[in-house]
Amino acid sequence: MWGNTIGKMFRFTSFGESHGKCIGGVIDGCPSGIEIDFDRIGYELSRRKPKGKFSTTRMEDDVVNIVSGVFEGKTLGTPIMFYVENKAQCSEDYDVLKDAFRPSHADYTYQAKYGIRDHRGGGRASARETVARVVAGCIAKQLLEKYGITITAYTSQIGSVCVDRKWEQLDLSTRDSNPFYCPDVDKAREMKILLETVADNGDTVGGIVTCVLKNCPVGLGEPIFDKLQADLAKAMLSISSVKGFDYGDGFGAASMLGSDSLDLFDSHFATRTNHSGGIQGGISNGEDIVFRVAFKPIASLVKPIAIVDKNGNEK
Repeated sequence: MWGNTIGKMFRFTSFGESHGKCIGGVIDGCPSGIEIDFDRIGYELSRRKPKGKFSTTRMEDDVVNIVSGVFEGKTLGTPIMFYVENKAQCSEDYDVLKDAFRPSHADYTYQAKYGIRDHRGGGRASARETVARVVAGCIAKQLLEKYGITITAYTSQIGSVCVDRKWEQLDLSTRDSNPFYCPDVDKAREMKILLETVADNGDTVGGIVTCVLKNCPVGLGEPIFDKLQADLAKAMLSISSVKGFDYGDGFGAASMLGSDSLDLFDSHFATRTNHSGGIQGGISNGEDIVFRVAFKPIASLVKPIAIVDKNGNEK
């Protein structure tokens, strides 16, 4: 299995399965002398944790262990290896799935491709893998902030409840005030009501996350196959349950007139609008980079569903 590494100058490789000994990663290309705030990594991991009845019931301490690449709290410039132990898994819960395939999961495709799979908790295909991304992402954010670059994401939609104000009109610092990471308090209440109803029915629902990158310099991204939006899309679409990616006006641009979608320049070459989402010709233009990521409803339900065993028999 390859395809576990992303990035070029700053390269990140993740490893581990949902019910294995640990989930971890290796970062190569991180400059030396970066002071790492480990409390912040712990905080980011806590934000990733399940939020009660609205997500998985698996609860982990998620403490990061640094194996190499950091000395006396600072990066050495050598590969940074880290891991987070798996402790709260209940592998026996998945015994029924050893020879069966759940709908809309990776069970069948992994078995068909590799001839073997770890059926416990979805194995490598589990969203548990994102623990390693959180650690590596937090280190990357601390590096980027040395250059004034900030990254903020928030929940802009759950099911039919959508934040109808643009991100510039929101106080993004309030997103942590509710378990849905939504900076619109009224919409967060509606999301809670919707999710309670869906959960009581044993079902799930999808949503959208909006991400804003500020103070990115002009010139990030390469022509044609390494366009900045293509790299962002690849990273986002690699996350479990992600079904869609767009930036700027995105799919909404398809219904606009060209005269309404132009980003006119001022005398300093800044744009008066940001329909392009901070990217033009695949290269950052210095404006805020804004993109959205759509997540499908989680495919694990608490109500009975039909599955098929390895012989094609329904169970």
